[in-house]
Amino acid sequence: MAAGRVHQSFVVVSLLLHRGQQHYGRAPSCLLLCARPNSPEDTVPKYEEADWLAYCRHLSTVRTHLSALVNHNIVPPDKPCEAAGGLSKDVWSKYQKDCKNYKELELLRLVYYGGVEHEIRKEVWPFLLGHYKFGMNKKDMSLVNKVAIDEKITARYQQVMREWKACEVIVKHREKEMQSAIFAKLSSGSSIDSHVLRLIHRDSTISNEVFMSVDEPDAGGQDTSCESGSTPTLTTVVTPAMLAPDERPLVEFDSPDSGLPSSRNYSVTSGQSQLMSSIEDGQSMEEDTTPTGGLEEQAGHRSLSEDKLCSQLDKLSTSSEGTTPSYSSYTIELLDTVALNLHRIDKDVQRCDRNYYYFTSNNLEKLRNIMCSYVWEHLEIGYVQGMCDLLAPLMVILDDECLAYSCFTHLMKRMSQNFPTGGAMDTHFANMRSLIQILDSELFELMHQNGDYTHFYFCYRWFLLDFKRELLYEDVFAVWEVIWVAPRISSKHFVLFIALALVEVYRDIILDNNMDFTDIIKFFNEMAEHHDVQHILRVARELVHKNAVVVWEPDVVCMHVVFEHTVT
Repeated sequence: MAAGRVHQSFVVVSLLLHRGQQHYGRAPSCLLLCARPNSPEDTVPKYEEADWLAYCRHLSTVRTHLSALVNHNIVPPDKPCEAAGGLSKDVWSKYQKDCKNYKELELLRLVYYGGVEHEIRKEVWPFLLGHYKFGMNKKDMSLVNKVAIDEKITARYQQVMREWKACEVIVKHREKEMQSAIFAKLSSGSSIDSHVLRLIHRDSTISNEVFMSVDEPDAGGQDTSCESGSTPTLTTVVTPAMLAPDERPLVEFDSPDSGLPSSRNYSVTSGQSQLMSSIEDGQSMEEDTTPTGGLEEQAGHRSLSEDKLCSQLDKLSTSSEGTTPSYSSYTIELLDTVALNLHRIDKDVQRCDRNYYYFTSNNLEKLRNIMCSYVWEHLEIGYVQGMCDLLAPLMVILDDECLAYSCFTHLMKRMSQNFPTGGAMDTHFANMRSLIQILDSELFELMHQNGDYTHFYFCYRWFLLDFKRELLYEDVFAVWEVIWVAPRISSKHFVLFIALALVEVYRDIILDNNMDFTDIIKFFNEMAEHHDVQHILRVARELVHKNAVVVWEPDVVCMHVVFEHTVT
């Protein structure tokens, strides 16, 4: 080689070679061409070289990011035996007789690849959710451990029930007094204090709802929880027309069947700060009521209020068992927060899966008891729309109030992070963006060009409720149990791959119709409860494997670029 001649070696190997074609019948999305310039005439131009380097650095970054989404070692479906048959009644019976017959990981593998036989779901789900621990044989379960666990949970549940029911009595009495005072004022023609009006209409300006309609607002904003013979709520007393113009509620976009996150995702605690402001206005009418504003100050006040609430609850829980706290045991702040939550829970309980056979008035009452008990223990978070959706399938399968309460508490340890008070939703959106970008660049490009909905907000309801409103009840059972065991088998983020599978299954329809953001939301709303769930789960498992290939198998996927510059 002559002096001064630069020798360059440029090697890029394609991503996902034959495996992408094997799974999807088409060439892989991320195909990098190979080039090896060996002479000055074939040298890659400088601008192309820079583009290649930038693109490869980007792929390397994405690859590193995706490595956190899958386990390094995915448990295979065929070792030690084929797992497609799932966890059967026979296998579970053998495990109960002697837990040494099957290891925990083997049982989870069967669930991941084949689900749980419906007849034994009531027995298996408490194990999958953490109420019971694997390793308990039938003798231990019936005589020692199971009884001890159940008795402890039952005692705790009954104690919590006593606490919030005692508070509910005072809340209802307080609202009844306020209602009587309002009637008296209206009858005498006197005006109602503005701070009272704000308290009455607190649910018109403060919302726990996390969905909004993409088509039209809820018709009249009617509250379905109001039935004949029930005690009228305070909102039936004063109409919006009686409010001052600046106090009238905005039109609410309230559609539980919508998939779009609401722009008013207020938690109970954020609403609570407004309620406290109203109360303080009423108590200090002669003081200056000009709001001091500032997000940092509001956040600090909210955090302080949460601390007060937790402190108040701790004092109540340590009171002697069986003693009903008096009115003086509660702060006004606590009573207002509880009243707000009870109203929201009642509203959602009455409209929760009304057409499903299980939810008779008796079972709806149980659902309300469980939800009120959970919220009482987590008043700093409060009730948010969607929580009833997560509890309902547990009740259908377990059909036991105390057991459902315990399992729901375990489930919410993960799911609560998806609600507005948590931070998981933004992470889900970012991960979806990375997955689509690396695994289906053609679809990603369409989303980017048609209004750029690569923010993936259309997946909001999917992640919030673990696809509960997208599927029939029987399919919800199958999907949830796979999500619960996936962290031990393939991925802690399996919900991402189910979401990706939903998009990939319909990718040709999305591409052929050149869908924009509104189109794709309407499409998936119309497709709700019409999906082939077993096919979607198969595709989701394949996508996990495909992502693992990108991340963990350098013999199949190589994103290594070598530039050698030698001067002779």
